[in-house]
Amino acid sequence: MQEHRSSPERLQHIPFSILDLAPIVTGATAADALRRTLDLARHAERWGYRRFWLAEHHNMPGIASSATSVVIGHVAAGTESIRVGSGGIMLPNHAPLVIAEQFGTLESLYPGRIDLGLGRAPGSDQPAARALRRGLGSSGDDFPELLNELRSYFDPSREGRPPGVRAVPGEGLSIPIWLLGSSGFSAQLAGQLGLPFAFASHFAPDYLLQALQLYRSSFRPSEVLEKPYAMVGINVIAADTDEEARRLATSQEQQFLNIVRGRTGMLSPPVDDMDALWSEHEKIYIRKQLGFSAVGSRETVRARLQTLLDETGADEFIAAGQIYDHDARLRSYEMLADIVRS
Repeated sequence: MQEHRSSPERLQHIPFSILDLAPIVTGATAADALRRTLDLARHAERWGYRRFWLAEHHNMPGIASSATSVVIGHVAAGTESIRVGSGGIMLPNHAPLVIAEQFGTLESLYPGRIDLGLGRAPGSDQPAARALRRGLGSSGDDFPELLNELRSYFDPSREGRPPGVRAVPGEGLSIPIWLLGSSGFSAQLAGQLGLPFAFASHFAPDYLLQALQLYRSSFRPSEVLEKPYAMVGINVIAADTDEEARRLATSQEQQFLNIVRGRTGMLSPPVDDMDALWSEHEKIYIRKQLGFSAVGSRETVRARLQTLLDETGADEFIAAGQIYDHDARLRSYEMLADIVRS
C-alpha cells in the first residue's frame, strides 16, 4: 500500500474520538462502570474529543455496554455537545426495525448528536449468539440486506422495507451511519455505498492497510460523502513515564490473554511482570494483536501517533484505553488531548 506522509501540523487538526467498553474492573460493579463511563464522557467533552462511542459485547463479565442503545442514551443525557454513538451495534443480532426505532428515539431526544456505527460480527461467543436468537435466521452473510432494510426505515424513498412498516421515531431522520470492520468485507461495502468506514485496528490490525486501500479504491460518492472518510482504531495509554504507561497497559494485556485462553473476566489490576503470566507464544500473539497502540510518555505517544498517521492517512482516530484505575484512565485521555493540541 502507498505510504501516506503527513506533517506534524496535521496531527494537531485530525479529530480524535473515544471508544469505551464501560469496563467493569475487579472489585467493582456494572453500576460503577456506567458511572465512570459517563464521567469519562463529560471529561472528553471538555477536552475537545469529537465523539464518544460504545461497543456491543455480550456474555463478557468485564464489559457493561451490552445494552448499547441504553448506555448511549445515558451518556447523551449527561453531556451537552459531544457526539455519542455505537462502535458498534452488531446488526445481525437485531431486527433492523428495532435499531431504527431505538436510534430514531435517540436522535429525537438528542438531535444532531447521535452516530450509528454498525458491525456484522456477533460481539459474543456462540452460546450468547444462540441466546440472542442470531442463529434463527440471521448471519453475517446477510448484512448488506439488513443494512439496506435499516436505511430504508430512515429514508422512505429507499426500497427495502416490508410493505406497510414504518419506524416511528426514525422515519425521515438523518442519522450518520458508519460501517465498522476488521476485514475487507465492510471496507468494500462502505466504499461502494459511499459511507464512512471505521477499522478495528485496536485489536485486529493485520488487514488494516489493505482494508483502507480497498475502501478508498472502491469508494463511490453518495449523498452522504463526496470522498472517503476513514476512522482508525488505536489503543492509547499515556502516563508521565514510559515505564508507568507500560505497567498500566498490562491490564489490557491480561484481558487479551484471558480471551486467548477462552476465559472472560473483569479488568484486572496492572502487574509488574507479564512474563510470569503468559507463554512466549502468547506474548508474541497478543503483542501483535495490540500492535496498533501508542503506549508511553507524552513524547513517546506523540511520535507513535505521527507514525500511525503517516502509515494510514487516517481522517480520524478513535482511541480505546482499557485502564484499571479510573483516575489513570482520565489522565491518559487528558494527556492525549493535550498531545494532539500542542
